[in-house]
Amino acid sequence: MDMQFLEETKMLNYQSVGIQKLINEKRWGELSEYEKIKAIYGFVQNEIPLGYNRNDTLTAEQVLMDEYGQCNTKATLLMALLRGVNIPCRIHGFEVSKDFQHGATTGIIAALAPDKIVHTWAEVYYKGQWLALEGVITDNQYLEAVKAKYSHVQGEFMKFAIATKDFQKISVDWNENNTYIQSAAIVSDLGVFPNPDKFFEHYTQHWCKMKDFMYVHFGRKIMNYNVGKMRKSHIKSMDTLSCLRK
Repeated sequence: MDMQFLEETKMLNYQSVGIQKLINEKRWGELSEYEKIKAIYGFVQNEIPLGYNRNDTLTAEQVLMDEYGQCNTKATLLMALLRGVNIPCRIHGFEVSKDFQHGATTGIIAALAPDKIVHTWAEVYYKGQWLALEGVITDNQYLEAVKAKYSHVQGEFMKFAIATKDFQKISVDWNENNTYIQSAAIVSDLGVFPNPDKFFEHYTQHWCKMKDFMYVHFGRKIMNYNVGKMRKSHIKSMDTLSCLRK
């Protein structure tokens, strides 16, 4: 295996104090290859819930400190943790249409967003093949909330940061398989890169400084509020159901 898929970079800073502390506390290094990937995937998926960070080029430790992430930042954290336990991985870049963010984005924020958004997922090298780990983006609690709200939907679904051709068959848990959650929104393939540092040297979000300011200070906060509101709706409904059963 080419060592470039294991090396530490500025963004994949797996030797940092925070990342090393997490790896040691979880004792991931003691697990089998399969168990390492499954445990780390599950952590990033559900302990780092879906949310929108201030930019795409945060280091893995910064994403961990934020305690939430979206496609690009979760890919960075996932890759750093995998490399931290000697699991090869790379990044795959795309452009996606903005439509699938409807619901998370609203009003003027949706209008200001570019038509195409830079999107990435991590790929892990496992048993001689590269597997896409896009499903890590969406935590199960949030996904279950969206499923509950739109339980009547059959076929394609493009809302609330989910883009799939078959809404009723979404599965984002990893078990030696590819996982997808936003792939139906892809409009162009930007190729594979050994790390996010190199990818973001070539590709950035398609907006000006003014729109970037609006996103950082207003847009993402509204999006995080909408995502949080959706997630809490499921928690509330589950609490209500639990009370009725008592």
